[in-house]
Amino acid sequence: MAAEKNEKMMDVTGHLSELRSRLMVTAFVFIIFFIIGFIFRKDIYRFFEKDIHIKLTILSPLDTVWIFLAIAGLVAIVLTLPFLAFQLWLFIKPGLTAKEKKATLSYIPAIFLLFVIGLVVGYIVFTNFLFPFLIDLNEDMFNEMFTVDKYFRFLFHTMLAFALVLELPIILMFLTSIGFLTPNFLKRTRKYAYFILLVIAGLITPPDLILHVAVTIPLIMFYEISVQLTAIAYRKRLKRQRLYMETYE
Repeated sequence: MAAEKNEKMMDVTGHLSELRSRLMVTAFVFIIFFIIGFIFRKDIYRFFEKDIHIKLTILSPLDTVWIFLAIAGLVAIVLTLPFLAFQLWLFIKPGLTAKEKKATLSYIPAIFLLFVIGLVVGYIVFTNFLFPFLIDLNEDMFNEMFTVDKYFRFLFHTMLAFALVLELPIILMFLTSIGFLTPNFLKRTRKYAYFILLVIAGLITPPDLILHVAVTIPLIMFYEISVQLTAIAYRKRLKRQRLYMETYE
């Protein structure tokens, strides 16, 4: 009994050690991409700047440092995401059947593509609709002065909000396909999920009630869509498991 308990403890310790190693490798890759993003920070800034029809202002030398670090961080997050998903897939790969390995591996490029699409959609919405709409509300009542810090915080928060909205269904389907989640679990924990989504919306949006609500509602809608999609992924997973059992019985 003691030997079996020690064996289980060693097994858990081994899994945690493997997970830590994969996360450390991912962190190293993140740092590499962060450095690359920082090297090309001026080119990336000029890309964003071409759609800015106003002259941005800095109030402190640290504003320049912040925007360059933020740009490098955004680049690192985007490029590291597929690598992180692949490392997580490698971690759970030994517990999957051959068909499950193939099915779940296909989610990785989808996770990356949807994240990028979300960023692009968020950028288009911000530059063509949201920001012009907020500027028009001024109606020449006030002098307009926008700092680099405030502008890009608003922009990046909007982009990340859209990216997260598009990512939610595919991530939940991926976790369902590998056995981490079930549709029943998502339904039972719906009220807790709503609270978490509310907190996430507050973290990725500026302190503005309207924008907070505007992000929270799509997140909740996509969560409900995700519950339905995970049910499909769950049925496919059960079908693969039955076929696997019938093949090797």
